[in-house]
Amino acid sequence: MQSLLWICAFIALSWTLLYFRISLVLSTVAVAAAIFAWNKIAGPSAFIAAPLWLVFAALAIAFNVPTLRRRWLSRPVLKGFRKVMPGMSQTEKDALEAGSVWWDGELFSGKPNWRSLLSTQAPRLSTEEKAFLDGPVEQLCRMLDDWKITQEHYDLPEHVWQFIKDNGFFGMIIPKRYGGLEFSALAHSEVVMKIASRSVTAAVTVMVPNSLGPAELLLRYGTQPQRDHYLPRLAKGQEIPCFALTSPEAGSDAASMVDSGVVCREMFDDGNGAKEVLGIRLNWEKRYITLGPVATVLGLAFKLYDPDHLLGELEDIGITCALIPTDTAGVDIGNRHFPLNSAFQNGPNRGKDVFIPLDWVIGGAAQVGNGWRMLMECLAAGRSISLPALSVGSGKLAARATGAYSRVRQQFKTPIGRFEGVEEKLAQIAAGTYMMDAARTLTTSAIDSGESPSVISAIVKYNLTEGMRTLLNHAMDIQGGSGICMGPRNLLARAYESIPIAITVEGANILTRSLIIFGQGAIRCHPYVLKEMLAAQQNDTPKTLRDFDAALTGHLGFTMSNAARSLFMGLTKARLVRPPVTGPSRYYFQQLTRMSSALAFVSDVAMLVLGGTLKRKEMLSGRLADVLSQLYLTSAALKRFEDDNRPAQDLPLLQYSCENALRIMQQSLDKFIINFPNRPIAWLLRRIVFPLGKTYSGPTDGLAHKAADLILKPGASRDRLTAGVYLPDVDATKTSEALGRLEFALRSVIAAEPAEKKLRQGLSAGKIYAVSRAEQIQQALELQMITDDEARLLTTADAARREAIMVDDFSKQELMRQPLTQHPSPPQPLPQKGLEDKDAHPMAEDIPKSLRA
Repeated sequence: MQSLLWICAFIALSWTLLYFRISLVLSTVAVAAAIFAWNKIAGPSAFIAAPLWLVFAALAIAFNVPTLRRRWLSRPVLKGFRKVMPGMSQTEKDALEAGSVWWDGELFSGKPNWRSLLSTQAPRLSTEEKAFLDGPVEQLCRMLDDWKITQEHYDLPEHVWQFIKDNGFFGMIIPKRYGGLEFSALAHSEVVMKIASRSVTAAVTVMVPNSLGPAELLLRYGTQPQRDHYLPRLAKGQEIPCFALTSPEAGSDAASMVDSGVVCREMFDDGNGAKEVLGIRLNWEKRYITLGPVATVLGLAFKLYDPDHLLGELEDIGITCALIPTDTAGVDIGNRHFPLNSAFQNGPNRGKDVFIPLDWVIGGAAQVGNGWRMLMECLAAGRSISLPALSVGSGKLAARATGAYSRVRQQFKTPIGRFEGVEEKLAQIAAGTYMMDAARTLTTSAIDSGESPSVISAIVKYNLTEGMRTLLNHAMDIQGGSGICMGPRNLLARAYESIPIAITVEGANILTRSLIIFGQGAIRCHPYVLKEMLAAQQNDTPKTLRDFDAALTGHLGFTMSNAARSLFMGLTKARLVRPPVTGPSRYYFQQLTRMSSALAFVSDVAMLVLGGTLKRKEMLSGRLADVLSQLYLTSAALKRFEDDNRPAQDLPLLQYSCENALRIMQQSLDKFIINFPNRPIAWLLRRIVFPLGKTYSGPTDGLAHKAADLILKPGASRDRLTAGVYLPDVDATKTSEALGRLEFALRSVIAAEPAEKKLRQGLSAGKIYAVSRAEQIQQALELQMITDDEARLLTTADAARREAIMVDDFSKQELMRQPLTQHPSPPQPLPQKGLEDKDAHPMAEDIPKSLRA
């Protein structure tokens, strides 16, 4: 019995040392002290004690003496590691090294520092930024008629284009010294979100110049003359930019890019007479380029070659980025794609033997060959700001409009929002919007603090665009016929149509989930893997072995610690984890700590067992990406709840989103283990990660009822949830604005509820027997069951309800549209023609005259 107690004590000690991640030296001392105490107290025989001391001394010396450890452990492991380490192209290496690691590193640590997250300053708009949102942005939203934009003009009207340019919408990221607005990432996000709740076409038009494109590339890498020339013109809208990256043969695989440039010398006229200059002769074919048809300056990515060694010894210099005025000889630009009935400017462009001076390369000769790294480092804006803002804008619109519709629309004399099937979808819309908005604002705070979080940008791009798809699908299900009938009254259809566009751009979501989030996250966010990989790529030197040894030793302790932590937290349901807060959210901090540890442990085991093949196991890595994603989204929701001072009304939204996220993480890990190819290891993983089985059951029905109820009626929680969307003046526009009609109907219906109850009591009692609604109200009034004021409330509510649920209809003539002229397929390079040539550019008549020059 005494021996059993000592064994348990040794296990408990080891577990404690691993759980709290005590250093190797202190752990060695602690184990030595434990063995010494055992010797003194238990008094074992020398036959038992001596071998134990010998084994302990051998291990202690081997692990604590660096020279021996490197010779007998690290050197053999390094040789094996080099054999199984997956190959890495230069483009992959650039992508891995781009950006920074922020809170994602903590989530991958297995022991997140929650106090660090909670101490992060909540983002706030400046007075100037608020004024811009309340002024020009509000005015722009009032100018937009999305039905006419998408159905009649196929573009923003000319006066809207001019307003956008005159008010600096294209210069939000450009510093004031160049004439820009120099807004924070939060303000940039708020502007796009508000416009997106009004018109996706307008939102895309505004967000593209402020995302990955010429302005950001110039700010980071441009020469001073390039900045001085282009940035003021971009800020004032005198130049319309686009960036051409995607080509028919190279979308996600930039290494397959065939667009090329060859360094050469040619005669070039810069306006001061022709002279021979060093430059590049370009040939390219690009597609899917937003703002391309109206762009005046084209950012171009291409592969640069120097066969005559005019720049140096390299012949294949690599991907390079340049800025090219679109009126340059040989550039063919102006035709349009028509992406899913959306009217934003998007189209192909080509170049045939286009010669540009070398100083048109962004950053000049010093930046040739650095294009891919430049692009990877600048992806944060498009992924972290623009697309998440557009997605949240659509989600907030769905929450506000569908919540109101569900309260106003009645079936079986009951608001449809009170049916549990609809209520379930409403809860998902409300809670999903809450979590998405929290992730949006947390990510902008990281960017405003100087971070460029590449993994987090992939997480929010993927999850928020997918979240938009889910929320709009739910909203369309609820709104039924009113959701599918196109027309000025329809608030959701255009946003619904544009879902696949957001899913596709800035990295297709399938690729982002299956390869980037975990594939990049496991290397960048892991505290040791990247260090091991970088050391393994170096030549054999004493420093290489020292670096690898330090990383390997830390990695071994990290893995064993997470195994111990995962098992302990699984057995205790993480109830003994010390959370950073008290109150209703403490439970979720505990559970996220458990899931963080489980993710770190499972990831290490997967990388150890599968090695380089894990890179190709995209379904497995996609499930781990889901865990990392949900950890980030849920931590954002918790941060938002704390930043908002824990409003009790919002608690159902927090609880629903957190419970759902825990269920998703559990399912993802369970599916990972079920499909893990090494079955003995899979058995071990399940016993450590889920020792008590799967304990997360997701949100309850009662919680769904509370969450849904928040968007079925006006209130502070509903206003917080949908803050930042465009809201028309209800009193002034209730008959002409779809959202205004819904808001007016919602208020009217709720105001009339007491009178409605009296009317129904009269009907149930048989005192009121009229068939028509108007006669029923009149009878109730005559019987003095309701007052004159209540009768007016009922009449107003009935009229508002009917007006809100009506859909558009059209004559045959109204539905007829001029067919679009098709471009020959496959497209062939054409001679340079101006935008005024309508035969060469069949959509030119839809382009504002001010943009054709």
